[in-house]
Order: sequence, then structure tokens, then C-alpha cells
Amino acid sequence: VQLQASGGGLVQAGGSLRLSCAASGRTTFSRYVMGWFRQAPGKEREFVEAITWSGDRIYTTDSVKGRFTISRDNAKNTVYLQMNSLKAGDTAVYYCVADWNGSDINLGKNFRFWGQGTQVTVSS
Repeated sequence: VQLQASGGGLVQAGGSLRLSCAASGRTTFSRYVMGWFRQAPGKEREFVEAITWSGDRIYTTDSVKGRFTISRDNAKNTVYLQMNSLKAGDTAVYYCVADWNGSDINLGKNFRFWGQGTQVTVSS
């Protein structure tokens, strides 16, 4: 079971990026809640956004509401994070996660699978 995140990079404040996370392995990822966490230098890991397998429910942290949009394509085992109106405070390593156990969604320990992370740097 592997999660491969991509799409990070350097962007100016106000710009946009789209992160992708492709899942592979012998498990049916279409049944999993998938999402994103991020961690900025010197800060704790932070939940960003997550989406249920059907897409009928989305969980979003307040700091990115109205700017970030999560989506998924179950046929491709891929989840996306469209990030608009980026701010310097969004600079972090972004991690793709999958398989939420139903407990506090803000805690990374409640997701079974983690990707390797992709760096997002927003210059002000």
C-alpha cells in the first residue's frame, strides 16, 4: 500500500497549485476516506482536508476554507487538493493520508496510510 503525492512547488502569494495523490496496492482505496495533512517548519502537523469515498462529505480546517478544494477520482485511486489564493502561511510539507478510523479527524494517528509528502512553498 503506497500513497504517492505530487504537485508541490514554489508559488507566489495569491497563486494556485494542485496536489495529487495516487494510491497503489492491493487494497480498494475507493472505500477509504482520503485527505491531506501539512507540517510547517517548527510547527505541529495540521489536518487540512479530507473526503469520504463517495465524496458526499468533506472535512476542512477553518484556515483553508474557501481557498482549498479536495476531490477524488476513485477510478484512478487518486485524490486532489486544489489550492487557490495561497498565502505564505500555507508553506509546508503536504502529506496525503488514507483510511480514517472514524475518531478525531484532526489527529494524524487516526489515518492508517501516509504518503511521503510534497513541499509547497509560498513566497510573499
